[in-house]
Amino acid sequence: MLRNTIETSDGYEYADPMNKLMIALLCGFGLVALAGAGVYFASEAVLRDVSYDAPFDHPIPTDAASIERGRYIARTRGCFGCHGQQLQGMNFDEQWDWPARAIAPNLARYAREHDIAALEAAIRQGISAEGRAMLSMPSFNFARLSDPDLADLIAFLRSAPMIDLDLPSPRLGWSVRWELLTVPNLHVEDWADHVPELTHDHQRKPALARGEYLAMTTCNECHGLDLRGDTLIMGTPDLAIVRAIDRDTFESIIRTGRGLGDRHLGLMSLVAPDRFSEMTEQDVDDLYHFLSTLGTEPAMQDVFWRP
Repeated sequence: MLRNTIETSDGYEYADPMNKLMIALLCGFGLVALAGAGVYFASEAVLRDVSYDAPFDHPIPTDAASIERGRYIARTRGCFGCHGQQLQGMNFDEQWDWPARAIAPNLARYAREHDIAALEAAIRQGISAEGRAMLSMPSFNFARLSDPDLADLIAFLRSAPMIDLDLPSPRLGWSVRWELLTVPNLHVEDWADHVPELTHDHQRKPALARGEYLAMTTCNECHGLDLRGDTLIMGTPDLAIVRAIDRDTFESIIRTGRGLGDRHLGLMSLVAPDRFSEMTEQDVDDLYHFLSTLGTEPAMQDVFWRP
């Protein structure tokens, strides 16, 4: 037991300075622990403050054509780039320090272990199977994915071979938890909720509608939720620039990720060969047709991805 005083040879008692120091340290540690617990539980409350859409119940096909369509969706929308070329999962510790440890799970296993409602919520809404908003999964890129395409994607993921890989658990870190309390629109569920609706009619303008669908489920991961540029995270340009290039140049860029004169285009040079090199000629035509129309309307103002 700590004594608050010490007795000297002349019979007087004085306050023990070492006891005062120990008490101050204990109080300090207690306050830090209390603050840490507050940040943890408050950030967890933010992550769990989610709103689900109606449960997904579209039938999952089993035929070869649908599974191949699902593979095409997975390839062109980037599943292999983040989750590994065998969907085995990836550890982004060395590439990314936000969050503290970002882990892309084994998709083949994840698709088998969860029901289709949980899979849809993770893919299109940014809500994990544990009921928490995600931070790293770009669900806003899938928010406008059609029910049949999503069903085909799930069919493919469930049919893919499972490659066992020992992955560590993901970890947010204290800086991210603090940002959740101080930075608006930080997690993916918020972003997915802000993706604009598709506007073109498939009956009246089928090519524009197909191109819009492709762009809004492919390009808005990097170029802003409205495709008109992202200055908040990516620093990517307004895709209205497509109007300034011809169709062959456009195809070369999206298939190779290289600009005029074989110029390196940063992230696009990494993403394009993995995702878009397989894109069909029809999809390239439709995508170019739609993106060439973007500059006819002003870009949205006062949006959080372009502050």
